[in-house]
Amino acid sequence: MTQRAFPILFITATRIGDAVLSSGLIKFLAEQIPNARFTIVSGPLAAPLFAHVPGLDRVIVMEKGKGKGHWFKLWNQVRHKKWGLVVDLRGSGTALFLRRDKRAIWKKHVGEPIHKVIDAARVLKLEGDPPSPHLYITPEVQALADQMLAPRLGEPSGPILAVGPASNWVGKIWPIERFAQTAQQLLGPQGPLAGGRLLIMGGPDDSRMVEELRMASARGRYVDLTGKVDLLTAYAALKRADLFIGNDSGLMHIAAAAGVPTIGLFGPSDERRYAPWGPNARAVRGPRTLDQFLAVDPDLSQAIRHMSDLPVTTVVKAAKALLADVKAAREAAPEMVVEEDAPEVTVEDAAVTPELQAVVEDVAPEPAEVSASEDAIDADRT
Repeated sequence: MTQRAFPILFITATRIGDAVLSSGLIKFLAEQIPNARFTIVSGPLAAPLFAHVPGLDRVIVMEKGKGKGHWFKLWNQVRHKKWGLVVDLRGSGTALFLRRDKRAIWKKHVGEPIHKVIDAARVLKLEGDPPSPHLYITPEVQALADQMLAPRLGEPSGPILAVGPASNWVGKIWPIERFAQTAQQLLGPQGPLAGGRLLIMGGPDDSRMVEELRMASARGRYVDLTGKVDLLTAYAALKRADLFIGNDSGLMHIAAAAGVPTIGLFGPSDERRYAPWGPNARAVRGPRTLDQFLAVDPDLSQAIRHMSDLPVTTVVKAAKALLADVKAAREAAPEMVVEEDAPEVTVEDAAVTPELQAVVEDVAPEPAEVSASEDAIDADRT
């Protein structure tokens, strides 16, 4: 008997980084409710991340309008359907005005800062390890990325060091010459990635700023995909990298989600909330704390190069330590044991399935305003 579709309205973040960090919830729901049909709401920058979600009916691109007009426009687009579940990670309360069986609405965490991945998992009342960020791609997308990374005749085919030297605010950008120096040390004859290539990544507006990186790399020793690929192709390319080093940005979170060992460079942003997520991800900062940056730039809006006090030696040391940890973990890992597939979960089973018990309970919203300092930190999130 064909299962009845279970429609889920999933309202996620506007910014790329936040959308990636909450993407594990989609994978969780897709696995726990095999007949789930997703309508995903996102801002224009992050929307392409969800193009290949299984069971996808539609991606609604919500652009911010005057006042709260964009929320009314969204409500008008989705009000005609009865939803099985509405997940609202924006805390908008839209679910209150829709026909739905269940709702899960984000509310502001009170207390010490917690990571955004944990914050997202709490929307579904998930206990234990939260769902890790996950992006879906097709074999065709992976094949395209592999083709772009394929070395030409005579070029090296060794390890790949990927870098994301851009960000959307000058305050979070580590000096480009330090990326070049770091790459030279890691890819040089005595480096842990000796004989490898440099993979340069960024958006369409970043081409000029990475020119120094191209010039510092020997011909045939780098691949520049800056502004040349979409987000999911970038994700597929990063899955082939051996290490990623980048500023706190959406690209950093995409790299961590791809499973590549990731070094995130932090200064005027909070690694407690936004560190790259995963067992092989590390946040690195210079000598100053976030509070010290806020003392100089309370609104985190000034055109100050805050990252200048993070030395190359600190980043190189962290990169070498991470690569050594990854190598040791691989060597110590036991052989994989193939387990039998678990039985599929139906919507009828959902109410008694422990993993879904929290999901099917009604989660009442408790909207709260974000503090001024959090607004300042989140305003530059990509």
